[in-house]
Amino acid sequence: MNMQQLLRQRARWQPWKRVLGFATGALLGLSACAPVEESAVTNASGANAKVYQWKMITTWPKNLPGLGAAPERLAERLRIMSNGRLDIKVYGAGELVGALEVFDAVSQGTAQMGHGAAYYWRGKNPAAAMFATVPFGMNAQEMNGWLRYGGGLELWQELYGKFNLVPFAAGNSGVQMAGWFNKEINSIDDLQGLKMRIPGIGGEVLSRAGGVPVILPGGEIFTALQTGVIDATEWVGPYNDLAFSLHTAAKYYYYPGWHEPGPTLEAFVNKDAWEALPTDLRAMIEVATQAINEDMLSEFTARNNAALDTLIDEHGVQLRRLPDDVIAALRASSAEVVAEIADADPLARRIYDSYMAYLEDVRRYHSISEQAYMNLRESAD
Repeated sequence: MNMQQLLRQRARWQPWKRVLGFATGALLGLSACAPVEESAVTNASGANAKVYQWKMITTWPKNLPGLGAAPERLAERLRIMSNGRLDIKVYGAGELVGALEVFDAVSQGTAQMGHGAAYYWRGKNPAAAMFATVPFGMNAQEMNGWLRYGGGLELWQELYGKFNLVPFAAGNSGVQMAGWFNKEINSIDDLQGLKMRIPGIGGEVLSRAGGVPVILPGGEIFTALQTGVIDATEWVGPYNDLAFSLHTAAKYYYYPGWHEPGPTLEAFVNKDAWEALPTDLRAMIEVATQAINEDMLSEFTARNNAALDTLIDEHGVQLRRLPDDVIAALRASSAEVVAEIADADPLARRIYDSYMAYLEDVRRYHSISEQAYMNLRESAD
């Protein structure tokens, strides 16, 4: 190849050399950038990997089926959802504080989270109990509707905000049983002087009807009933009542659960602890509590019937319906007690008005939907 030919070939390679040079430079640039991006992801991930170690205290005995299982399941789901970033240790009633001290302990920051029922805190504000249940009031499905889409949750947050708490619905047993009695209830006269463990608005209603309400945490009920400290008790329903062996302390089991037609259980978080969480962990708590709320209702619905069969068939429990005159008297007293709640303060009035307005609306619709279908289904038997 002569000099002239060599120069012409070199000239032909010049454009490709520039292209290859650009590509090589680009590849080198990308490889140089890659460690920086990976480091940035690692740094961001590291910053978000802070572990929040919380305590959750409850009003229930440790690992009690249903009620006690709910906070354990809530803690476990949050641990999984957060990849360990939200690590919650659950304490049963009495392990860290007493069952009826949970509200104040979380409010003051002794623990970051609690699980219980709002009617235990009626002394803070009479309207607090309405976020758990109202005698002859809404069932579980209706309570969920009011809280999530009827303005109930916002009012609940406003009330609990005064105590440095953020509330969430986190369980529901569905309609409960009227309770266990050591004697038959044949008329309103049999309620006179009857000492019964019953919290919340239901306790005040019983008092108006002549009974003596007693407030006891779940872990003390069996002994009180067995030793005669109380004559009767409500707890939950067959599934939980069987676990408590209440059938060995009283043999008369009454329905319907007029006092707790759809009791919402709650999780509440210390407001300072809540505000210290990143937004994704807050969202996880919101979603997980909703899941637990639905899960508990599903579990009680699935397990109550078999437990009731066991109580009757294997333990000889006598199932009874409360007499009509007793129900009528309790209904009349309930209307008085619930109406008086509204007089506590302006916030109580707004809570009462919201609850009652929603109840009236949902009753009208359910009369031609849920209730009409139930009646239709029963008429076919």
